[in-house]
Amino acid sequence: MALALIADGHVLVEDVPGVGKTSLGKALARSVDGRFGRVQFTPDLLPTDVTGVSVWNRGSDTFEFRPGPVFSNVLLADEINRASPKTQSALLEAMAERQVTSDGVTHQLASPFMVIATQNPIEHEGTYALPEAQLDRFLMRLEIGYPDRAAELEILESHGDTREPADHLAPVLTSAQISAMSSSLERVYLAPALQSYLLDLADATRRHPALSLGMSPRGVLALQRIVRAHAAAEGRAYATPDDVKKLARYVIPHRLLVTPESRMRGARPIDIVTEILDGVPVPRPGRG
Repeated sequence: MALALIADGHVLVEDVPGVGKTSLGKALARSVDGRFGRVQFTPDLLPTDVTGVSVWNRGSDTFEFRPGPVFSNVLLADEINRASPKTQSALLEAMAERQVTSDGVTHQLASPFMVIATQNPIEHEGTYALPEAQLDRFLMRLEIGYPDRAAELEILESHGDTREPADHLAPVLTSAQISAMSSSLERVYLAPALQSYLLDLADATRRHPALSLGMSPRGVLALQRIVRAHAAAEGRAYATPDDVKKLARYVIPHRLLVTPESRMRGARPIDIVTEILDGVPVPRPGRG
C-alpha cells in the first residue's frame, strides 16, 4: 500500500468484515504528515457529503463552497460499496482528475492525494458493486485475509487499552517528501523489452476466451508506475520482470471482467492472471 502512495495511486482493500481493513487504511494515513479525511459510506450518503457543497453566505451575499472530506491528502473511503452508485461516482472525478467541480467551479485537490477505499465482498447483504470505470481508477486491489494464530494473539495483546494501535502512530513522511519521491519515479529505467512484456500481458488479457473485458491502457500505465515504485523502494534505478510478476496480481485482476459462462465454471480473475503470467514469455536478460 505504501508503494501505491509513492506511485500516486489509489488502493481498494476488499475482504470480509472485521479483518482490519479500516485499521490498515488509518495506519497508512496517520503515517503521513498531511490532512486525513474519512467518509463512512452508507446507503443514505449524498455525493455532496463527499465532495463538498456551496452554501449561501448572508454576510457577503454570495455562495460559499465548503469543502468535503475529499479535500485531504489521504482519504479513507470506508465500506465504499455500501453507498449508492451515484455517491460512489462522486469520487470518480476526484480520483481521476484530482479536482472537484461544484456549481460549475473547479476546485483543485491537495497533492499528494490518495484514496484508500475498503469494501466488503459483493455477496454480503446491503452492498453495491463498484462500476468498472471506478474499479479501473484504483491502482491496486488488496485482500487482507484472516491472521495466523500468532498474529491474532498479538492483536489481542495490543488492544489492551481503549485506543486502536493506529492511534499511537506518528507521521514518518511529509507530503512534500512523498511528492518528491513520486516525481523521481520517472528516472527508474524500463528496458524496451520489459515495456513490451507489459504490453504482451495486457494483450493476453484482451484475447483470453474467459474474459469479456481485458486490461485497459490505463491499467498498463498503472502497472508500469507501480513497477517503477517497487524498483525504487529496493534501491534500484531499473525495473526487472520479477517486479512485474510480483505486482501484477495486485494491479490487473480487478480490471478484468469474466464472462458469465466462465464465471459459472468457477473462473476467477486472479486465476486467469496467474495463468497469463505463467504463459507469457518473460524477456531474457540483455534484451532491450
